[in-house]
Amino acid sequence: MTDHPDLQAYYPFSRLGRLLDGLAPGRSPADDGAPILLSIGEPQHQPPKFVAEEIARHAAGWSRYPPARGTEAYREAATAWLLRRYGLPPSAAATGGMLDPARALLPLPGTREGLFFAALATIPRSSNGQRPVVLIPNPFYHVYAGAALAAGAEPVFVRATRETGFLPDFAALDPALLERTAYCTLCSPSNPQGAAASLEQLQELITLARRHDFVVAFDECYAELYNDRPPTGAVEAAAALDGSLDRMLVFHSLSKRSSAPGLRCGFAVGEPGLVDALGGVLQVGGAGVPLPTLAAGTRLWQEQDHVERNRAHYRANFAVAERVLGNRFGFRKPDGGFFLWLEVGDGEAAAVELWRSAGIKVLPGAYMCAEDEGGENPGNAYIRVALVYDRDVTEAALGRIGEVL
Repeated sequence: MTDHPDLQAYYPFSRLGRLLDGLAPGRSPADDGAPILLSIGEPQHQPPKFVAEEIARHAAGWSRYPPARGTEAYREAATAWLLRRYGLPPSAAATGGMLDPARALLPLPGTREGLFFAALATIPRSSNGQRPVVLIPNPFYHVYAGAALAAGAEPVFVRATRETGFLPDFAALDPALLERTAYCTLCSPSNPQGAAASLEQLQELITLARRHDFVVAFDECYAELYNDRPPTGAVEAAAALDGSLDRMLVFHSLSKRSSAPGLRCGFAVGEPGLVDALGGVLQVGGAGVPLPTLAAGTRLWQEQDHVERNRAHYRANFAVAERVLGNRFGFRKPDGGFFLWLEVGDGEAAAVELWRSAGIKVLPGAYMCAEDEGGENPGNAYIRVALVYDRDVTEAALGRIGEVL
């Protein structure tokens, strides 16, 4: 096992635990003085009550194994949401169409699981006779790198900093590297910076993937949480480009959209052959979505009022951040998501001081980044702050962050 890949190497929360180990938290500005955990993107308000009602109504399904392709009702509800969200014609979901729910869509127990197994399903043992490359934005969600290692690929981290608009420029890479590329991941709106790719940027990446014959995975779990305008989606870009999902997998989830991360429910949509490959790997080493969960998920994709309330909640928190922080720490209101990516000089030192002095836990930006070829970590100066609490707690926490730092 000496050459077994260390899948924990890029897991940020283990590193944060070691950083703060043995340090007592200070009294936080919360009413009860309890620690405020702004380190993890976990919604702190509940999903609609009908989720529990649907699960109870379909409780008999717990005695059955999850169906590999979910239920027809779930696939159709998710497809109908895609049509509404991205303004696509009903013909796109017809039999044999780009979004044919029987062929192009696969229910998943969350996007994290889907992204991990998609890498295992699609990355070959070699690419043009060499170790395959996986392109990953830097900063990145840890699953992207862990999946690359598990698949035996070489992760290549592509800067997504202020200079690049907080999105990676994959097209600027060496063509020889692109020829070795087997898989690429883009998160839009991005985690942690909240930058959304334009229609043109998405189409350029789709075209690049087809030219160099690699799979591109679009992680769009924050697609419904935005500030000024809805982010363009990869399905929308593909429809405008040529109406094909070739070399594409697009991932969506109810975790952030519907404040239901514990439900473990989402889907992948994409090229039918890739969807089949992902489903096959899940049947071997993963799990489908249980029937009661599928029933609740069906209802959530059909209902929009709770999503609009969630969006208003996060918009209010960003308005508080803009008022409290002003132009300090490189503050910018992101296109989407619910994170702040604050420039504080030394992210690790800031995290320690905020925990010790104010009982506020944040994530050092370096823990979401890899060092570049020159040994520089582009996240060293940053912290990630998740605005997941209610407005009063958020305002108190951000005010205290400003005081401490």
